[in-house]
Formats: sequence, structure tokens, C-alpha cells
Amino acid sequence: MRPRKNLLYIGNKLAVHGKNPTAIDELSTKLEAEGYAVITASSKQDKIFRLLDMVFTTVQNRNRVELVLIDTYSTQNFYFAVIIAALCRFFKLPYIPILHGGNLPSRLKNRKRLSKTLFGKALTNVAPSKYMMRQFQTAGFQNITYIPNTLEIKKYPFQLRKSITPKLLWVRSFSEIYNPLLALETVEILKKKGMDVSLCMVGPDKDGSLQRCKKIAAELQLPITFTGMLKKKEWIALSKDFDIFINTTNFDNMPLSVMEAMALGMPVVSTNVGGLPFLIENNVNGLLIPPNNPGAFVNAIEAICSNDVMARELAKNARLQTEGFDWEKVKQRWIKLLND
Repeated sequence: MRPRKNLLYIGNKLAVHGKNPTAIDELSTKLEAEGYAVITASSKQDKIFRLLDMVFTTVQNRNRVELVLIDTYSTQNFYFAVIIAALCRFFKLPYIPILHGGNLPSRLKNRKRLSKTLFGKALTNVAPSKYMMRQFQTAGFQNITYIPNTLEIKKYPFQLRKSITPKLLWVRSFSEIYNPLLALETVEILKKKGMDVSLCMVGPDKDGSLQRCKKIAAELQLPITFTGMLKKKEWIALSKDFDIFINTTNFDNMPLSVMEAMALGMPVVSTNVGGLPFLIENNVNGLLIPPNNPGAFVNAIEAICSNDVMARELAKNARLQTEGFDWEKVKQRWIKLLND
């Protein structure tokens, strides 16, 4: 076996502060288990200190590592990737951006020069969805490698529900781009129609959306539970009490929470945006509907609740789809990329 490389992995390693684990938290651990030496940065909570720590760690380890992985997002953290990539080029270190931000295609249009330098001069760019790969190829980038987000499928017990009720689960950070208010509108309509609906919303607050949702839910007396952030094991255990997973986002790449719901056997109703149609085939392994359309959500939920045969087929096909994302299969792509 060829010796494994020494890697530097740059990203927002904030799970130690109670935040949702991100790619760096999970992928770095998996790569270490495969024999790679992985230095990571940064776990600093403050954004400025985090950026400084990323810069310092890159400079400090420039002669110790052979390759730099950079988690790249579409929000402010986009500029973290720009800065670290510039350092890598200065030190002649090969680097690979990992394209996580669901709204990254807008960065390609609005920050053309920065994007051309950041992505064009990378060793390659890892796209975790075929949607993102296509977006970058359309923008003229050919140095793209598709490696999907992964699951350890054994950690997701498949539960085929005998009958489906409108017990809804939503798992995401509370942020406007994920449109949590759409979930509330959907519940309000289902309640007015006399359905015995309930919704559990799991996730931390990002921009004040959680408090807005709590206020509206209380005013309208909606049957909604807010758990705050839960550890993965906790929400997986919680999912057994719910029948349908809803994803209300306006922008997305290849959301892990949707993949996890599919693995667990929950029929998924999702907005048809970003990378979702590359993950979900409508009426085959989930239902896709237009964004910002509570009526369409209601219709989809009613259709699932009234057709147990369809619900079971969606669930079984979704599980089959996610088994292809198991780490034992996907890791070979990473090993090939990192060792080439």
C-alpha cells in the first residue's frame, strides 16, 4: 500500500462548541482512520479568530503537509477559502476546495475574478453533488471531481412505517435560506383542514429565525415542538416517532439531513431547488415540489398519508439510493483522489 499523505484540512470545526458537525468534523476523522495524518483548523468560535487561526495553521504547517483541503461555502466563509487558497498558491501547496455552499453558483456569477482564481488554480474541486458539478462545468471549470457526501449506513436503522400520519419532522439550522416559516404555513393549513398534524423542528438558530418561528407558532397555537440542536444520535432516535420528513429550503446542495431521513425510511417531501433533484427522483424515492408553496406541501403530505403503498415504495427506494453513499463505497474515491 502506498504511504498516505499528510493533509491540512481547513474548515469550520465547531462541533466542540455544540454546533452541528460539519464536513471537517466527520471527513477528517474518516480520513485519519484510513491512515492519513490530518491537521485541522479551526475550532475557534469567533469568526475573526477562526480566520486568523486558519492562516496561522497554514503558514506553520506549510512544509509538513502535501495537500490542503478547504471546505468552501457560499456565505461569508467563502472569503476564508479565498484567503487560504491564496496562501497555498504563495507557498506552492496544492489545494482542493470542497464545494459545500448551496448558493455557490451565485458566487461564480457575482465574484467571477475571485472564483476563477480560487477554483481555476485548484488541483481539483470536489463536488459533493452532481448538481454542483454541473454548475461549475457550465461556468467553465473542468477540474471537478464528483465525490458525494457520505453516510455510515449502519448507523441509520431502516424503519418501514405500516401507516403514515401527518407527523412531520424538520431538521435544519434555523436560517432564512432554509425557509422554516414555510413549515409553519404548511402545518397551519393542515390544521385548518382538520388533520391531526404535528411538527417537530430540530436545529440551532442561525439568524433569529428560530425565535420568529416560536413566536408565530405560539400566536397561531400550532402543534409544533422546537427541540433546539440535538446530537445526531438523539434526532435519529426521535425520528422513530414521526412519519414524514419535510425540507423547505430555498437554496441547497446535497443536504445531509435529507439523505439521513431517506436512509431512516421516512418519506421525504422537499422543495425542488439546487441539488435536490439530483438526489430525489420525484415520485420514485421522494416528492419534489416548487419552493415557497405551502399548498403544494399540503397536497404532497395528504397524498402520502392516503396511500400507504406509495409511501412504502418511496421509503424503500430512498433507502436503496442512500446505500450507495455509504462510506465504505465512497472512501475509495477519496483514496484515489488523494493518492493520485
